[in-house]
Amino acid sequence: MDVERRPGRRGRVARGPAEDSGPVAGFARRLWELKRAAGDPSYDRMRDEYGALASKSALSAAARGQHLPSWETSWEFVRVLAVGVLDGDEETVRHEWRGEWERARDALTVDPVPVPGPAPERTRRTAFVLAGAVALVLVAALVVVFVNPFGTEPAAPTGDLSELVGETVPDGSEVAAGSVFVKTWDLRNAGTVGWVGRYLVRAGSFGNPGECATPERVPVPQTAPGERTRVSVEVRAPASPGHCQVYWKMADEQGHILLPNARAVYFSVRVL
Repeated sequence: MDVERRPGRRGRVARGPAEDSGPVAGFARRLWELKRAAGDPSYDRMRDEYGALASKSALSAAARGQHLPSWETSWEFVRVLAVGVLDGDEETVRHEWRGEWERARDALTVDPVPVPGPAPERTRRTAFVLAGAVALVLVAALVVVFVNPFGTEPAAPTGDLSELVGETVPDGSEVAAGSVFVKTWDLRNAGTVGWVGRYLVRAGSFGNPGECATPERVPVPQTAPGERTRVSVEVRAPASPGHCQVYWKMADEQGHILLPNARAVYFSVRVL
């Protein structure tokens, strides 16, 4: 990777992906430039202070340019920097970057990067190595099943999925400054794991000039796979005009996020 020396800092500093290396690298380069324009905050700071809902590893990978990030990860990267730090208009920023992301996606679909196959003389050796790796995986699986069939620690749930079916107070709704309203999400348990002892926890927010006041968490009713439930939160709008947007993620009683890769539910209102 190209590097540069930055005044006042020792060592080599990453310059970012080369824009002419393809559509994915070009998109990552623009993310990297946005990060620099916003003061080059760390990925930890983007999550903990600015409220990005994507993981640190996902944010970092988005700017490396090896794979095209999902739109949800891309938007969290852009939202906290272009809107939260650089004060860009949210709708304008979303429209611009959604277009950038779609162009990279479409270019990647039309003209995928070729992946060279193994050299002829290495084909047999590669097949042997792969066969050995598969055998090791099978042996490890048998050890887990027969040595520790019940496990010493609870395994992470599989098939845990949620689906947003509907909601009240649509995005962009206008509310009076200082007023109280109730936001309700209609959720469906789209997985195979029952929801028991769960909550929606406040996972991030931004607004100007003030944030909407809410509880830190609200309970999710017990919901079997395939069933729907409604979760409501009471919100007090800030006393001054502006806007606020609050994100919520599903968690257990201890506050552990249960669907880290799922898109958060949220509300976004204009305060008059």
